[in-house]
Amino acid sequence: MKIPFLSVGKSETTVDPVCDMDVDTGNPPGGASTHKGTIYYFCGPGCRVAFKKDPLGYLSGEKSIEM
Repeated sequence: MKIPFLSVGKSETTVDPVCDMDVDTGNPPGGASTHKGTIYYFCGPGCRVAFKKDPLGYLSGEKSIEM
């Protein structure tokens, strides 16, 4: 007898503000950081560190990292 796959909860994704990659908000590989009351999620620790150094540069689009 086969048991159907059951999804416990729907996972949401967002875009890493540094490299524009999709990130699972339930388990972000790079963790998360809060800036001015908004939580940002990251694909990896390098993007999180870069964001923390210059959040306004990445949020304004002046800076980006290509992956």
